[in-house]
Amino acid sequence: MNTESTNENDLPRSGSMSNELIKTLIENYRTNHLSAINDSLGIQDAHSIWFDLPKLKNFIALIEQEAAKANPQHTQEDLGIRFYYAAYPKIDNWDIMNTHPVPQEYSEKHTLVMIPTMKGKNAEGELHDFDFNPIQSDESRSIAMAARGGSGPSYDDGNLGENSGTLVPPSPIIGEAY
Repeated sequence: MNTESTNENDLPRSGSMSNELIKTLIENYRTNHLSAINDSLGIQDAHSIWFDLPKLKNFIALIEQEAAKANPQHTQEDLGIRFYYAAYPKIDNWDIMNTHPVPQEYSEKHTLVMIPTMKGKNAEGELHDFDFNPIQSDESRSIAMAARGGSGPSYDDGNLGENSGTLVPPSPIIGEAY
């Protein structure tokens, strides 16, 4: 099974899946992972997250703009977005969310954080998709992780990441087909 995106033919539906496969994969998650999370943490965790299209388009446009400023030699094909699984803090530690206001009912639920990536060479000269911060003007500071297990960015401000989606639950499941 090919697990990488293939845009060499620029097929608009090269990564499409059948509804039956989608249903099976989602049911696998809910039966195994979600139930384990809910049972072990004693919560009803979110099973989906929704982002509106303008937010996604604006995020992509900002990545392209800032990446072009940081390194004009990079092409659109060098850019991507990595989705990190994340979890909101417990309610007694909610003050860490002061700079990123989300409803307190999201406490302990999982979410996704989107981080820009840019192709670059590692120490062995192999091309990889590195997390990066296009707002930083010095490309050497743009690469957040030189290799898996490396330390993340040492700066706190000016990072470009996106997280403001709507979690279901606590939002109602109205409109979900899976």
